[in-house]
Amino acid sequence: MRAKATEAVLAAAAKVLAGAALDERHRLCCALSGGVDSVVLLDALDHLRSRFGFALEAAHVHHGLSPAADGWQAFCEAFCRRRAIPLHVFRVDVPSGRPDGPEAAARAARHAALSRVGCDWLVLGHHRDDQAETVLFRLLRGAGVRGAAAMGAIEPADVPGQAGRLRPLLDIGRETILACAHERGLAWVDDASNADPRFARNDLRHRILPAIEAGFPAARATLARAAAHFRAAAELLDELAVADAAACGGGSGAFARQALLALGPARLANLLRQELRRLGSLPPTTARLDEAIRQLRAVKGPLRLPLGDFACHAYRGRVWLAPTRAIAQQTVSWRPAAGDIAWADGTLRCASATGNGVLASALAQASQCLLMPRPVGPQRLRLADRPAKSFRKLCQEAGIPAWLRGRLPVLEVDGRVAWIGGLGVAADFACAPGQAGWLLAWSPGFTPSEPTGNEPAPPRSEPSSC
Repeated sequence: MRAKATEAVLAAAAKVLAGAALDERHRLCCALSGGVDSVVLLDALDHLRSRFGFALEAAHVHHGLSPAADGWQAFCEAFCRRRAIPLHVFRVDVPSGRPDGPEAAARAARHAALSRVGCDWLVLGHHRDDQAETVLFRLLRGAGVRGAAAMGAIEPADVPGQAGRLRPLLDIGRETILACAHERGLAWVDDASNADPRFARNDLRHRILPAIEAGFPAARATLARAAAHFRAAAELLDELAVADAAACGGGSGAFARQALLALGPARLANLLRQELRRLGSLPPTTARLDEAIRQLRAVKGPLRLPLGDFACHAYRGRVWLAPTRAIAQQTVSWRPAAGDIAWADGTLRCASATGNGVLASALAQASQCLLMPRPVGPQRLRLADRPAKSFRKLCQEAGIPAWLRGRLPVLEVDGRVAWIGGLGVAADFACAPGQAGWLLAWSPGFTPSEPTGNEPAPPRSEPSSC
């Protein structure tokens, strides 16, 4: 009778591992705290690795928050040594004073440490009761569909080269895991802080959920099942966002403003949220996103709308997302050489040319060549075959909005501006046909793709005629 729990655990774990198509090419790392969940998980993976052929290792994070932390580390080391499973141990400092509390601070430190393990899949011991608690916790904090979807059993990495996440026990309840541990004769450690009601998740686990279960006995299983429904809905919303992005011309992360605003408010918000996730940004608050959409609809001219780590930019019929971080770039001494130079958040490329670019002899004879941020204050520049115009006017003609102009690289030769990224070469420094030159091309990061109609877009990379 008692072996049924072990059979249930192994069957559930094998189903997830098969769903991830694991074989001898894959390297798994199990997050091992020493608690019963992670011990049962590692025991199951150890049992199944001969069937699937994957390489198995474990990782333990020592937070230093409990006097027993050294003992937990010693337990994990002994457990893995007996099983011949390589163990990584990470000691982390958990910062205090985090606004969302010590639980979140410890979790963030733990995730950061585990992300340093070089593996294909990070395997976590979350189970059905954890899933139910997560759904309820997030709903009580006002989560949307994606947040209420909670955790997935198989979550491929969002970024190539990073580890995906597997949760083989997500369909197994805590009671079954405990029964399996007893059947297998496993030992584990207990963290007394898991019973401390001052932590929100503990209060939810030990007081609120039992009270709910008094009236709804199947509440944990039902909440876990609801998470699967939310996850299916979130996947449909993602598919809708992909279709809407394509319809709005956003193949490179930029959209035609008119097509974007033809979407309904909910679809537009859904599209922007997905774009922010694709760029690795946390989602903005609903209030901030709603206000950005309101301004995007109400204001016809240029806009820069902060959405956390990124801002929504609107200019000349195009809308795109770009980082809000400050970009500091210092003036540097420079001599032409073929290759790439990092500048602001983009790349400055230099290549030799004939009859094009900045006159090579002018650079060779100069006493000083400087690369610097764009000029401050009134500045006029005469491009080839064009009258002298102000820097502001040239940027307007090139479709470079005011908030992007601070990123422009400027080449100054003996105190005179010879070239500005996105604008071109000054007439006095331009190559004539047959003359040797240096072709400079600046490609800024996070800029839109092609313009709509005849409207110029902010610079992507300079044409050779510059």
